[in-house]
Amino acid sequence: MRYMIIVKATPASETGVFPPNMAELMAVMETFHEELARAGVLLDATGLAPTSQGWRIRYEGGKRQVIDGPFAESKELIAGYTLIQVRSREEALEWTRRFPNPVGEGMAAEIEVRRLYEMEDFAAVGR
Repeated sequence: MRYMIIVKATPASETGVFPPNMAELMAVMETFHEELARAGVLLDATGLAPTSQGWRIRYEGGKRQVIDGPFAESKELIAGYTLIQVRSREEALEWTRRFPNPVGEGMAAEIEVRRLYEMEDFAAVGR
């Protein structure tokens, strides 16, 4: 089972401003991701640049419209992710309970965890 640990963007991360404790945060995240790698469950992990450096494609009918960032109208944006592969939801939950606070210990923050669909999830579709 694959799970994505989603780190939510903050107003500061959306402006491209790193927190003053960035070196400490990076060290803590690096240690945690090394643990994931040693356990053989880490598939990928990275931070994302602010939405000001991205774009969206809007589909309407047969047309596609490019919308350049930033996406100020969005309430919850993604600042980064970690992708893991584990044997069960419980194992994923245990790893995510240990996930370092992405903005620093003692600060208010939230991560989101979502299971990725696997091909077998679609086996009955279209039959």
